[in-house]
Amino acid sequence: MKSISQSRNLFILVSLVIPVILLFLFVVYPSADLIAMSLTNWDGVSPHREYIGVGNYVEMITNSPDLWLSLRNNLIYLLVHMVMMPLELAIAAMLNTKFRGSNFVKTIAFLPFIMNGVGMSYAFSYFFSPVNGGFNQILTGLGLSGWIQRWLSDPKVVNYVLASVSVWRFFGYHIVLFSTGLTSISTDVMEASHIDGANALQQLWYVQLPSMRLVFSFVLFDCIRGTLQCFDIPFIMTNGGPGYASSTFTLYTIDTAFKYNSFGMAATMAVAIMVIVVAVYGLQNLLLKTVVKE
Repeated sequence: MKSISQSRNLFILVSLVIPVILLFLFVVYPSADLIAMSLTNWDGVSPHREYIGVGNYVEMITNSPDLWLSLRNNLIYLLVHMVMMPLELAIAAMLNTKFRGSNFVKTIAFLPFIMNGVGMSYAFSYFFSPVNGGFNQILTGLGLSGWIQRWLSDPKVVNYVLASVSVWRFFGYHIVLFSTGLTSISTDVMEASHIDGANALQQLWYVQLPSMRLVFSFVLFDCIRGTLQCFDIPFIMTNGGPGYASSTFTLYTIDTAFKYNSFGMAATMAVAIMVIVVAVYGLQNLLLKTVVKE
């Protein structure tokens, strides 16, 4: 018996060797090197990295208005996604009733998520183009030509347009996740709550939502991570313009590194976004546990 236990422990240990090595090679070491780089003034070319301590962090906080503007743009993406989340849940609940064609609707809704992001962004850039753009033509055909805007060049509306494209891309993906969470709830539990007199809204709030806490946690984290790291949509459709009006945190970080050759500052921004994601995720879990009780 002891020999079997020792063999099992040895097998587990050996099985963990490669994953742990890969973890250190592709996660721990790059993260440590990124933090070390953030403490330097490096142009990405010179063999010498000038150590400046927390100078990059101080400059990022006190002297980077365009960076804070980019972070505000990320917040617009997040708020738009959060506003659409109840609608995604409602559609998922409707599709979960197993009406005829529900699987087909799920498939159609999921298609934008698997589309190439670059091609999709190019398509929408033409759709919102002020010259023969499809959206303006639709508004004109509906007699709403007074609503026509410079959708991709007006700082007041451009971020909401880009956020709507992001919502279109991930809308079906979130619906499928919510639908999967609803399907995983035991029918016995739902029937018991119905017998106890719970109506549909009470079942949703007291039975379904608590049972879907992990699904909500994942969807919220996916929204937070995705909106903070959004790059392809603003890069292809507006290149962050006009000026930095539609730039995002990731786009500004990449410009800092490759356009201005300030890899030390770019590394500082990358560290900052990691800290923000972890902090917001921890706060999100705390709030989720408070609002949706076990």
